[in-house]
Amino acid sequence: MHTATEWVTLAGIIPGATPTKIPQLEGPISKIFGYGLWLLVLAGAAGAGIGVYKLVWSDKRGHGGGSEPFKWMGAGVAAILLAGSLIAILNGIAGG
Repeated sequence: MHTATEWVTLAGIIPGATPTKIPQLEGPISKIFGYGLWLLVLAGAAGAGIGVYKLVWSDKRGHGGGSEPFKWMGAGVAAILLAGSLIAILNGIAGG
């Protein structure tokens, strides 16, 4: 296992998922790319969570700033969808 992917795995940031090997892309690049997509999913979940937190504690009296939580949540969901679709596409390419 490459040193960078080993650090991320040992840090416990990524759950027990192993990236699928991509044809024509071997070695540490494939693993780092796969783990990077999982990190993007986790970052999207964190962004959506921050948006929910901001929505709970935002000033709802009409003094502006009411759209910021929805920006966080939208960006988080978009990151999850983007990374999830790329993971599905890459698994389809690698599997068939």
